[in-house]
Amino acid sequence: MGIGYLKGGGSIAALLTGIIWYVSLIGKNVSGMVLPLITGIIIVVGIFSGNQLERIWGKDSYKIVIDEVAGMCITLLFIPVNWQYGLAGWILFRFFDIVKPLYIRKMELLPGGWGVMMDDILAGLYANILVSLVIWLMHSI
Repeated sequence: MGIGYLKGGGSIAALLTGIIWYVSLIGKNVSGMVLPLITGIIIVVGIFSGNQLERIWGKDSYKIVIDEVAGMCITLLFIPVNWQYGLAGWILFRFFDIVKPLYIRKMELLPGGWGVMMDDILAGLYANILVSLVIWLMHSI
């Protein structure tokens, strides 16, 4: 959709993914495997397209934002549909994706589409764990 050409395209793509996720799911009871399946399809498409686009645009180009879409989907997997959790997830995901601590930067060294996708997948996983932990702590106190 051309988001990768915008300044801050990765943040915009992740934010739009979160909004679409929220609007699509609010008030709905979705089967347990639908969202992981959709996320998995996005990851596979991202790896494939990352392999193709790196040949044209170079290593992990800012123009490729499907990795942020996948990372945000992972961030929101199994998290209750709530705008506050979504916002917290987006902030944490972008933090991990930009700062790249805890082996995230090493994921970029993987070849082709794997390198494009894996840093965002790991950033999304870390963000999901932290949001889940906060939710668990809030309900445990």
